[in-house]
Amino acid sequence: MTLRVLCVFLLSGWLSVSAALPIPENGPALRIQGSNTIGAELGPALVEGLLQEQGLVKIHRETPDTANEQRIVGQTGQGQRVIIEVAAHGSSTGFTALKNASADLAAASREIKDSELLALQSLGDLKSPAAEQVIAIDGLAIILNPANPFEQLNTEQLARIFAGEVKTWEELGGRGGAIHLYARDDQSGTYDTFKELVLSRRGKSLSSAAKRFESSEQLSDAVSADAQGIGFIGLPYVRQAKAVAIADGASQAMLPLNSLIATEDYPLSRRLFFYLPPDSRNPWAQALTAFAQSPQGQAIVAASGFVSQTVQAMSVAPNALMPEGYQSLSRHAQRLTVNFRFAEGSASLDNKARQDLARVLDYIKRNGKTERAVTLVGFGDLKDDPARADLLSRLRAMAVRRELVRNDVVMREVRGFGALMPVATNSADEGRIKNRRVEVWVY
Repeated sequence: MTLRVLCVFLLSGWLSVSAALPIPENGPALRIQGSNTIGAELGPALVEGLLQEQGLVKIHRETPDTANEQRIVGQTGQGQRVIIEVAAHGSSTGFTALKNASADLAAASREIKDSELLALQSLGDLKSPAAEQVIAIDGLAIILNPANPFEQLNTEQLARIFAGEVKTWEELGGRGGAIHLYARDDQSGTYDTFKELVLSRRGKSLSSAAKRFESSEQLSDAVSADAQGIGFIGLPYVRQAKAVAIADGASQAMLPLNSLIATEDYPLSRRLFFYLPPDSRNPWAQALTAFAQSPQGQAIVAASGFVSQTVQAMSVAPNALMPEGYQSLSRHAQRLTVNFRFAEGSASLDNKARQDLARVLDYIKRNGKTERAVTLVGFGDLKDDPARADLLSRLRAMAVRRELVRNDVVMREVRGFGALMPVATNSADEGRIKNRRVEVWVY
């Protein structure tokens, strides 16, 4: 499917999920396995929304004896039960379940690994736009006991803390004695994300002294009860704990605010995925992924405590750390809650950006901003030659411009700010990819 066709397809009402789906005579209609972050609440809530969309009644959840598993059940007008199973034992278990055919859909709080992609190649390309579905944005919150006075930390400090190299709060200039570490278990996508964003890029491993949890809620509550504790958790599970601001490299310290997570500027932001094998013949799996992308599905994402991908305009207060041209822009225009990013090692928009393009076009057209009301602003990573960084940042913005122009949007301006205003460190591939971004501003 071409990008233009995709946009027309999505703008015409997203994917239709209202057609009646077949009811299996035996067994569940759909089996979902994977991330606890998704499976604890978001996945079941999306399933309930789909069942309601299908006109089912008496929708409820049943909890079997196995921990972190649920059955969402609905009933047709003729009294037939429809069962959808959700098992939430960690992202890696979802890909294993796809391989052994014990699941129809994998839920993951991290991107599929190359090794998993290779192991599942018999099911088709799980990195294709139809297979890899970003359903929500989440932020890993670094949480402390509410009485801990620390307000911010940087990713270098986090790496040393969770590796066990920094052992007391006094070493960080605080007080409280020994640091107690709390972490998710090895099967968790939350742990994989923290490992990738914080530990591995600095060649460090999680300290064996860390207490491990399969449950996000239990981890958060344990930190809240421990004056010396520190942990990492998905945004909806902060609960009674205290989240601190995080800086990465030369970036400003950022709290895990919805606006900063929606744009993926927050250093520990991450994407939540459904992975649907391209050759899947399960209509319920196809319908659920479509429903998750719809406005109704994204409303459920927000209601579940995650950050939806619904595009909104937000005001940005100018400050002295911004270049003058950017300050001027922030005084006269509003920024949309989306950044376009690019496939690794490519000038092509990644899978999320393809979906975001349709959402941005929908916003532009619904708000009457097709005629010279949109400015694109490109950024990049640090280069030896600042002029090259400026050029590349503008070229990225031009790549997005081409797609908008093809859909009848007349641009106001395209700007490039080079390597200014980084949102992540430029010393790691992941950080450089985050810094290569395009913002959308509207007047």
